[in-house]
Amino acid sequence: MPFNQKPQKFNANINTVEIGCGDKAIKLGGECTFPFYSFDAPTENAPKVGVEISDMGLINVPGIQEYYAGAATMAEIAKKAEAMEGADFVCLRLEGGDPNGADKSIDELIAVVKEVGEAVSCPLVVEGCKNVEKDSELLPKVAEALQGKNVLVLSAREEDYKAVGAAAGLAYNQKVGAESAVDINLAKQLNVVTTQLGVKAQDIVMNVGSAAVGYGFEYVVSTMDRIKGAALSQNDNMLQMPIITPVADETWGVKEAMASEEDMPEWGPLEERGISMEVQTAAAVLASGSDAVILRHPKSVATISKMIKELV
Repeated sequence: MPFNQKPQKFNANINTVEIGCGDKAIKLGGECTFPFYSFDAPTENAPKVGVEISDMGLINVPGIQEYYAGAATMAEIAKKAEAMEGADFVCLRLEGGDPNGADKSIDELIAVVKEVGEAVSCPLVVEGCKNVEKDSELLPKVAEALQGKNVLVLSAREEDYKAVGAAAGLAYNQKVGAESAVDINLAKQLNVVTTQLGVKAQDIVMNVGSAAVGYGFEYVVSTMDRIKGAALSQNDNMLQMPIITPVADETWGVKEAMASEEDMPEWGPLEERGISMEVQTAAAVLASGSDAVILRHPKSVATISKMIKELV
């Protein structure tokens, strides 16, 4: 008996958001099917892979340290990240601004932002320090410093979306990352108020939250599934923004990626554990609906990039 495939096509699309300038600009979103359902319709824009770097330097993991060997400045680190196999963009994380950490000044951080912005020609994503009060001051300055580069600024949250959205999305014509905490209603509400502020829906990328696999990850899967389902099958235009997921910070901070080989010899090599956590999490969020992931390890970036090419 012959198999007659019935494509499941939707009359709705995820918005297409372009980041970067020139030949290396990338497009996120645009799909009208569920993730990797290329048998239902051609994939408009394949998911993208970013490489995370930090103003605080490199984490002490052999493969990462070896890849960046010889890179002494942030500009040199950024160039190496840009050249990584499978990389589509670079994400600069300004974790040094955290008042509970290094507490770097705004001026120090903006100097790093400018250095990295001048060093790379690929699209750039800039993530704050996760402290709402500091980011409210820092991220508008980031948007100003990178005028004309069409960067994605992460992230506007419920507490600071007015400051970040007004600067990035309105004053300096950048793209705005809307960050919520693994809840479809919170994600939608943030998109609603951000567009009410005046930011165009086509200039918003959602970060709906994540977790490392095995750490309550079913909430991430169900949230992304519901968002994509509502966006496509219900044509909900307040959930049709593409999704970007910072995977690296979640996966390299769990015990499986941090416990030393001396403490946990039965777990195997530390580097392999970290790569495994990063690859598994990235693959899972992409299959759940993310349009871009942010990773650290060169092997993770190359592996996920290869997976995407084979599935789209």
